[in-house]
Amino acid sequence: MAKLLLKLQRYFRRKPVRFFSFIILYLTAGSLAFLHSSFAGESTETSKEPVAVETINGALVTQNPGLIGRVFKETPKPSRRYGPPWLKPASKDPSERDRAGSWSRALKGRSTRDQEESRAKYIGCYTDNTQQRALRGSSFFDYKKMTVFRCQDNCAERGYMYAGLEFGAECYCGHRIQAPNASESDCNMECKGEKNNMCGGANRLTIFRLELSQESARRYGSAIFKGCFRKPDNVSFALPVSALIPNMTVDKCVDFCTEKEYSLAVLAGQTCHCGFPTLRFPLHEREDEQLCSQRCSGEEFESCGNEDYFVVYQTQVQDNRCMDRRFLPSHSKQLIALASFPGAGNTWARHLIELATGYYTGSYYFDGSLYNKGFKGERDHWRSGRTICIKTHESGRKEIESYDSGILMIRNPYKALMAEFNRKYGGHIGFASQAHWKGRVEWPEFVKNYAPWWVSHTLDWLKYGRNVKVIHFEDLKHHLFSQMNKMVSYLGLEVSEDRLLCVEGQKDGNFKRSGLRKLEYDPYTPEMRRMIDGFIKKVDEALKMKNQTGVPEDYIPR
Repeated sequence: MAKLLLKLQRYFRRKPVRFFSFIILYLTAGSLAFLHSSFAGESTETSKEPVAVETINGALVTQNPGLIGRVFKETPKPSRRYGPPWLKPASKDPSERDRAGSWSRALKGRSTRDQEESRAKYIGCYTDNTQQRALRGSSFFDYKKMTVFRCQDNCAERGYMYAGLEFGAECYCGHRIQAPNASESDCNMECKGEKNNMCGGANRLTIFRLELSQESARRYGSAIFKGCFRKPDNVSFALPVSALIPNMTVDKCVDFCTEKEYSLAVLAGQTCHCGFPTLRFPLHEREDEQLCSQRCSGEEFESCGNEDYFVVYQTQVQDNRCMDRRFLPSHSKQLIALASFPGAGNTWARHLIELATGYYTGSYYFDGSLYNKGFKGERDHWRSGRTICIKTHESGRKEIESYDSGILMIRNPYKALMAEFNRKYGGHIGFASQAHWKGRVEWPEFVKNYAPWWVSHTLDWLKYGRNVKVIHFEDLKHHLFSQMNKMVSYLGLEVSEDRLLCVEGQKDGNFKRSGLRKLEYDPYTPEMRRMIDGFIKKVDEALKMKNQTGVPEDYIPR
């Protein structure tokens, strides 16, 4: 063997070109073998994938199995659909385990389906018809990633009372169910984006009732239910357009006022009124809905109010009285800060201020996503003097004394910390994943570092700030009209009450997270709570030292 190797060595030493040729041939052969195995594996996998054939709205649709067909690939159904969780195979995907454990426990067995969760209760399986939908509000389809929670969250965000899933991939929202029950066995199609959860069937809806928060909007189709209100003193001035509509329904009144380009559709028995919120009809004092319970002549399940108490809906018509915005006509010599701890509602406050004043707000930072969503002052230098106020999260004496005055937004630290954690890992209106919340590092380290910042930020602004106006997020949320009135006056501008009423109708903008998606558990440990409670007491004492009212009552207890 040694003699053979010696002869090869001498051979290639005399002929180096032959040596390199041998190496090139060896590498080429290896590459060809590798490519052959890859193509063989791919063709084997593709051959297992069936051509997708789906019936959507009565039409037969065939998809390419190589790319889109994977969306429709049926997941093998478990041999036991219902039963205790220990009989079900464990998911290998951690994200699926989180979703199954946190958001969809009510779906995993017949015994738990009827148990009401904190935000959604399973109602049952219902028939559906492409001509007359059981849920007639918004809808959307996702033939790859549809989940029960995603549908619920989408409908809750738009204020609907019910969310229904069909065909494993279709989501429908509505304010009431307009179809009979079907057999539970008919809702037998798994969700395209979630194993072991059922998303209706062929012309069958799996329907949930959503437990919306109080501030969530209620909708009827595209209109937002505003409530029951007493008849204004002068109806013709408050609501300038009216019509007597036979067989009155909510749809007819909403369509009539939308065609007339008014943002309010007001039902008073057989009469439909249209208008905008004004001082004559500000929509500030809601009445008991039982006072408006008279049924519509054209639809027995709807309430149409009466001569004394009106049912009010907000149409899709935009109230343009507060939508114009521009830069200040002359450069301001006063720098007014809009200061807050991250997660305390600064972006939302900027949205409200711009609507209420008609002037752009600036920022100490530059956020391209906010600029693209309409905050044109985001690109200006914060000292330009062209904006009405400047967003900042900075603290410290030097930074604070750079401003001549400032509005200080304060929010409950328990809510502010969670909001900022969601923003950090999910964007301005997104959510952090369950893995982030339950991780051993992310959330504990975040609270450890950010909670002291919450208290130091507030104390620094109270100590070093000049002419500071304190606004609590909670007060702004519950008393928007009066709080915005104070803020506009503080900014040195004349208050337009009609404009503020317009702001109330556009208050959410594009920067409000859904009220449905909240954690199933308390993320704060007892040690965290002791630390944060101590910080709240420090801020409360500092506010009272400045002759302020202290923190709102809902900070403690929570």
